[in-house]
Amino acid sequence: MIKALIFDFDGLIMDTESPEVDGWKAIYAEYGQDFPLQVWLQEVVGSTITNFDPAAHLAARLGRELDLPTLRARVRRHRLQKLSISPALPGVMDYTITARRLGLRLAVASSSEHAWVEKYLRQLGLLDVFELLICREDVRHIKPDPELFLAALEALKLQAEDVLILEDSQNGVLAARRAGLRVVAVPNPITALGTIEEASLVLSSLAELPLEDLLKLIESNNRQERLRKENTHQSSKR
Repeated sequence: MIKALIFDFDGLIMDTESPEVDGWKAIYAEYGQDFPLQVWLQEVVGSTITNFDPAAHLAARLGRELDLPTLRARVRRHRLQKLSISPALPGVMDYTITARRLGLRLAVASSSEHAWVEKYLRQLGLLDVFELLICREDVRHIKPDPELFLAALEALKLQAEDVLILEDSQNGVLAARRAGLRVVAVPNPITALGTIEEASLVLSSLAELPLEDLLKLIESNNRQERLRKENTHQSSKR
């Protein structure tokens, strides 16, 4: 039985991905280049910007020097301006309200820093809703490594079967799976352009399926999986 929901933050609770990608797309277009979205999805989303530097990549592609700090600052200003007025993604508020009514525990496991996650949870009025925030400073390795989720499990003192993960990216799904956890993928406008594999279920948004219905579906799938394993085990003994 599910006792806790663990949310990703970036791209799952708030669409922090689109403003950054849009900023880089605009800059690349100024230089007559296409932004390498698939590289961004694979290397950065759900993980860290340190895996891929769009400014340096653009300079290398053009074969000339660019003012890299200025380019990065432009995208950062654009992103922060957009995020200052961004709401929670569809269904997020309803999920937190329903989860609390059902007595479920709520946590966040994010590859971003505490200051970033806390700033925007506070902006959304959600900071006090989550009893636990596990962020990049709390672990040695971030997603797609499973350490963030394993740290959350340990802090909550729960077992893998007690928890359901909500993620938006392939790196997040991989991290959850590597931790042995069930994960529902909810791609945002950016991650929807990539591939999401190995999730228990993929939703277009949290508004697509009410939390109570999702929990029933997950429990039903678990029962079917247990029956399948029992039948397989019994057949092997004959």
